[in-house]
This record gives sequence, C-alpha cells and structure tokens, in this order.
Amino acid sequence: MRKGRRLLSAKKARENNMEKSCIEKKVYYHDTDCGGVVYYANYLKYFEEGRSEYLLNNGISLKELAEGGVYFAVAHTQADYQSPARYQDILQVSTAIEKIGKCSIDFLQQISMGSKLLVEAKTTLVCINKDFKPIALLQSVRDKITSSSRDDP
Repeated sequence: MRKGRRLLSAKKARENNMEKSCIEKKVYYHDTDCGGVVYYANYLKYFEEGRSEYLLNNGISLKELAEGGVYFAVAHTQADYQSPARYQDILQVSTAIEKIGKCSIDFLQQISMGSKLLVEAKTTLVCINKDFKPIALLQSVRDKITSSSRDDP
C-alpha cells in the first residue's frame, strides 16, 4: 500500500461518534495457503464475522431480520493488505460504522495482531428484500446502531 493512502481512519469513526467493536480470531491451518500465510479471501470471512458480531452486540439479529424478509448483501468491498498472518496467530478484527445511508451501511474494519496492522477494509452492505431489491434500512436497525453510539462515554 502506498504511503498516505489509508482506507480506515479511527479519527473518522470517532468524528461520526460510532462505536467500535472487536473480536478475536485464531488462525487455523485450513485458513492458510501453500506459502503458510492466511489466504487473502479468508480475511473477507473474518471481516464478515466482525460485522455480524458488531450488529449482534448492538441488538440486531440478521437471522431475525431474514425471517422477516429483510436481508443485507455486500455491494462493495475494498481491502488493503499490509502484512500476512500465519498459522496459530491470534488476530483482532475491529469494526466500526463510517456512514449509514438510506439503504446502506458503510463499515470500516481492520485486522491486526497486537499493534501491527495487517489488513484494512471498507465494506458497504445494502438492505434488500427477498427479491434482491434495495429497501430502506429499517428504522429499528438505524435506531439501535445510533443509540449504542450515543450511550458510550
């Protein structure tokens, strides 16, 4: 990655007053490629887990939404890989919301090991119905995300 080009900004997340959540992820042998490092696409799975936990921690069940005909689809993702993770590394997956739109949520995420940044990404989820048509983000979802941010000190 070129200097000065960072996808994520902790400052930007703070400016938007959005809560950050973090999960821990252990790297297993099946996560690695023949070079002994985490296969690049597996980071996308780690990011998915981070987003899912972020939403659950804010009282939003994707399973319950899906049962009601409301789904989220990844519309865009951009990742910058800085440094590899290896078998048995313990990673931290940090997730924050950059922006909430009418039909979408933009997430900012980082995977790090200790203080070392490994991967950072920006992902846009779009709220859709069973016919895969964009629909407005439910007010209850919007309220849960924004109220959790206001409750933090």
